[in-house]
Amino acid sequence: MDIIEQIKKLKKEKNAVILAHYYVPDEVQAIADYIGDSYYLSKVAVDLKEQTIVFCGVSFMGESAKILNPKKTVLMPDMTADCAMAHMADRETIQEMRKKYDDLAVVCYINSTAELKQYSDVCVTSANAVKIVKALPNKYIFFIPDRNLAHYVASQVPEKEFVYNTGYCPVHEKVQVEEILEAKRMHPEAEVLTHPECAEAVLKVSDYIGSTSGIIRYAEESPKQEFIICTENGVRYELKKRNPGKKFYFTKTEPVCHDMKKVTLEKILQVLETGENEVFVTDELRENSGRPLEKMLELAR
Repeated sequence: MDIIEQIKKLKKEKNAVILAHYYVPDEVQAIADYIGDSYYLSKVAVDLKEQTIVFCGVSFMGESAKILNPKKTVLMPDMTADCAMAHMADRETIQEMRKKYDDLAVVCYINSTAELKQYSDVCVTSANAVKIVKALPNKYIFFIPDRNLAHYVASQVPEKEFVYNTGYCPVHEKVQVEEILEAKRMHPEAEVLTHPECAEAVLKVSDYIGSTSGIIRYAEESPKQEFIICTENGVRYELKKRNPGKKFYFTKTEPVCHDMKKVTLEKILQVLETGENEVFVTDELRENSGRPLEKMLELAR
């Protein structure tokens, strides 16, 4: 029996479901029951009938799934798979900003630790951030932890005043304008599709800016046949699967999240066999960090 058959067999026996982010390796996406970006997966996790969730992604995603599903078992194939940006804010700065601005909403990108979420008013994803910020009654927005996504959201919601944090995604931050222009010279007909975690200079040379799921949807619906993709290279799998006749190019230095690539079939099999790498969240942390997540799901509806 090969590894894929073993995983399928154990999944049935253990009443388990596999969720995978678009950035994990192709073979992991191929065996997942649900593939998506952070928002889609957090939404899906709430309605699952299976008792065990194997979350193929990084630690903050497993935490969010556990917070939204306290009675379910959440297993991470690799406990060391983390997101550097998820830690790039702190309680002291949040408290300082609350004192400084009366009418302030602390808006926390879902790509953050449960610890940070608990000091926030609402969570957002790159797919719903603009919609949710527009729906908030507050004048001032302290957006954590990502400064690039914050600047993009601010450009879409000019009626709000933004206070910026210093965090960033090391993978998207490395996407270079020069490399995009070089790719454009090689493929002049291609449209540039970019994730808003990229720097402002990159967004300026883009034809479309959106979440990972937004990029996939745009490429599928566009009459164009060629695209330069400015986000993590794991998205290539879904783009090709949905658009077999279209061409997708990446910049010379392909954006790779090495933490996402730690998730392997062998590790999925191991956690299904042993039940190890379970995600635990204290009741207090779950309650406090669950509120902004619940508010996100409510406002996003």
